[in-house]
Amino acid sequence: MTRFDARREYLRGELDEHTVDADPFKVLRSWIDDAVATPAIDEPYALTIATATTDGRPSARVVLLRGIDDRGLLFFTNYESRKGLEIAANPRAALVFYWGPLERQVRIEGRVETVTPDMSDAYFAGRPHQSRLGAIASAQSTVVESRSELETRLHELEAAYPEGSVVPRPDNWGGFRVLPEQFEFWQGRPGRLHDRIRYRIDDNHWNIQRLAP
Repeated sequence: MTRFDARREYLRGELDEHTVDADPFKVLRSWIDDAVATPAIDEPYALTIATATTDGRPSARVVLLRGIDDRGLLFFTNYESRKGLEIAANPRAALVFYWGPLERQVRIEGRVETVTPDMSDAYFAGRPHQSRLGAIASAQSTVVESRSELETRLHELEAAYPEGSVVPRPDNWGGFRVLPEQFEFWQGRPGRLHDRIRYRIDDNHWNIQRLAP
């Protein structure tokens, strides 16, 4: 068996269930702001999203958070990708942010809904030109024979939609909103006695509890 025995102490912060904000969205926004302000974190908006089939087979991947509104967290993808199809069949997800330099982690669980077409249109229109073409060129999660197949398709689209032209959003591409039912904020602490503060929604009220590390 290969062992991985590296150890380091976590010393950068602490969490107290008696003093944290009553609104977990405010805590999350504050932590994201801290991550954005930390030069050592290259992708402060990166999060892992786990989905599952109806018979419980899980899958996970990293995506980028693209917004937070008063209801949940937003990301955009191909609706016919593996995660899109799993969400359609089983509309629940678990999210994880991890910011190593800050010794922080956030776990979120909740239901998932599709955002409005207008919201997807607005986000798609704001993407870089090549990203819009790439969304059309790629039938995400399907098997392709080679990279050249993708590049050929992209070149065809570049000819059809030159820089500056309007690129229509494909019907199978758009946004999802994760509606949190539970947050857990994790702050590394010395001796592996980490702080874990959980928020659970109950009758539109967030209950705050400390969990053992």
